[in-house]
Amino acid sequence: MARELQRQGSIFVENGYPDDHQSLRLRQMSSRMSTWNYPQYNRNQTPSEEDESGNTGPSRELRSIPCPMGKKRAMRQESQRQVPVLSSMESWKQSKTKSLRKIKNSAREILYFFSLWGKSLQKIGGNFGGGVQSYFLFLRFLVILNFFSFLLIAGFVIIPSIVLRSVGTTYVNNTAQEECAKYDPNPQGLVVFYNLFLHVLSGTGFMEYSFLFYGYYNNTRVEDENLSYNIPLAYLCTSAFFFAFCLICIIARMGAAVRVAVATASSTVGNYSMIVFTGWDFSCLEEKATKLKQKSLHYRLQVDLEEERRKKQAASLTLGQKILLYFLRVFMFFLALGLYVAAFYGIFEATNFSQKESEKEGILGLILEYLPSIVITAGNFMVPLLCDQIALVERYSPSTTVIVALLRAVILRLASLSVLLYTLWSQITCEGNLSGPCELCKYDHINYPCWETRVGQEMYKLTLFDLLINIAMLVLVEFPRRMVVDNTSCKLSQWIDRQEFVVPSNVLGLVYGQTVVWTGALFCPLLPLINTIKFVILFYCKKITLLYNCRPAQKTFRSTTSTVFFLVVLVFGWTLALVVMIYGVAVIHPSMGCGPFRFFSSMWSIVPASFKNLSQVTKNFLFFIGSQAFSIPFFASSCVVMCYFISLASVYGKNVDLLKAQLKLVGHDKKFLVKQIELSRQLEMTKHNTGSQDSILPVDNINTTF
Repeated sequence: MARELQRQGSIFVENGYPDDHQSLRLRQMSSRMSTWNYPQYNRNQTPSEEDESGNTGPSRELRSIPCPMGKKRAMRQESQRQVPVLSSMESWKQSKTKSLRKIKNSAREILYFFSLWGKSLQKIGGNFGGGVQSYFLFLRFLVILNFFSFLLIAGFVIIPSIVLRSVGTTYVNNTAQEECAKYDPNPQGLVVFYNLFLHVLSGTGFMEYSFLFYGYYNNTRVEDENLSYNIPLAYLCTSAFFFAFCLICIIARMGAAVRVAVATASSTVGNYSMIVFTGWDFSCLEEKATKLKQKSLHYRLQVDLEEERRKKQAASLTLGQKILLYFLRVFMFFLALGLYVAAFYGIFEATNFSQKESEKEGILGLILEYLPSIVITAGNFMVPLLCDQIALVERYSPSTTVIVALLRAVILRLASLSVLLYTLWSQITCEGNLSGPCELCKYDHINYPCWETRVGQEMYKLTLFDLLINIAMLVLVEFPRRMVVDNTSCKLSQWIDRQEFVVPSNVLGLVYGQTVVWTGALFCPLLPLINTIKFVILFYCKKITLLYNCRPAQKTFRSTTSTVFFLVVLVFGWTLALVVMIYGVAVIHPSMGCGPFRFFSSMWSIVPASFKNLSQVTKNFLFFIGSQAFSIPFFASSCVVMCYFISLASVYGKNVDLLKAQLKLVGHDKKFLVKQIELSRQLEMTKHNTGSQDSILPVDNINTTF
């Protein structure tokens, strides 16, 4: 029997199967042959000896021997007894390697212990899947990004301003108009206590003239033999470094996410195999950790099955159904566009009305000041809900639905912020016409004596209002809804049910909040610190509502692709804030009564003025960097490096494709071996039933069956 199977395997090889598959297909026959006679193992071979194939040591040879694991362990123990004693130098090297490995493992455990919200993120991922976990990972990334951004601003602007406030000289411009320099934000007389609370909410009063806003900083410079520091130049350069630092962090995180997405992107069958055979973590010993891992694998399989079901439904549509579906999608697109236009018009009118009625005091004045924030928040809440109903008619796949919802929410939120900024610009600069209130000072100095602080106050109110809305939703909506659903059994409560944690809308809330911070960081230097505190509070609020008030989402999605998309959306917000910063620095005239640039025609004017005070060596070096002798070789070398990395990425992509193809071939080989085992069992049963060799199928028939 064994000889017959071996002869059949040789026929398969001769018929054109590749040589690298020969050992795999003959492995099953060799293992069956080894059950009668195990090959002898050379116990006298030491680890330093090589076999004929080039493998060193008995461990390599043991792996290729088809015998039970118990016998392999016994043979390995016996071989270790005969290993010669190592020298003192070799034993010292081995002990050093083990010590370094232990130190690395201990360092990793310590870093994991001190990682921000590590256990909470593991619990969230186990209960609600990787998609929801990616939201909290994204939130943690923004917390760390804002905190280090605040350290950057504090180290180069805030602390030097505190130290040098009463020391040094200031820039003076005798041509400045006296009317343009009038700015007195300090409240006169006694202030009622509740007005202090209103000032905290609106950023006015005692908070307006503080380190929180642009208008408090002086145009101080210190020039001494031992110290030279220029506050206006440091203010501008720190803002530029702040934006560059955020972009570098986003790109670095995006590169890591893209590598994971490319490596894990494959067909559905490949995902099933990866989840089933390599998804389990054997370090899970406790019952709680085991259940969390099981839930995580369950949600990953649920996502793949939902994607496959939608693909089958799309493939089964007729031509008429496809035309009707495309027509509905175009109609829904224009319907969503109409909702956006209505929301933008409401923000424009609310901002104009709020700025005109800004002189009122008390609760009514606070409501009018927060009117743009209220309209923006209402639009960001209502329009996505209506767009979700529109998405039900469009019938996209789950991943495509998430992407479309994210794109619509991105356009809505970023465009809403753009409309607010455009309205403020039109009022500050008189819509670009230097006439009327803007003729004397080149900006509306009557209504906006320190327009930078006014813009910073708007961004401060947007940030604070967003936090208050999230806390109010948790206390007034989410907890009562959960209590009603859990404690009542009426049909209404069953229809309402617990809320789902919708990842797209929550992520866009984070992107919107971070875009507001980037936009206002030039005019409100402490805004990154405020946003750090806000995101920390928001993390615990979202964690509480997720674990106690929410149920697992019915529509889940992959965390790898979502992470990349979140970062791309964040880059869009960064770009919008960068455009606002460049326009404010280079075009709009600074306020003449406040801020470090009060006596300059533009914020950028501080750079040429500071350039004149540099030494001749520094000037020559900067001129060389800006010359063609440096820029052309630098551009050429950058192109070469870029082409190298592009080709390297292409090679990596081809390697990934080859590995995927190899995995498919391995799957085909396994199917082949399973069929061979089944056929051999049929042959044995036939032989046992007939009792003769005549009933065995010929070799040609066997080959045809294979």
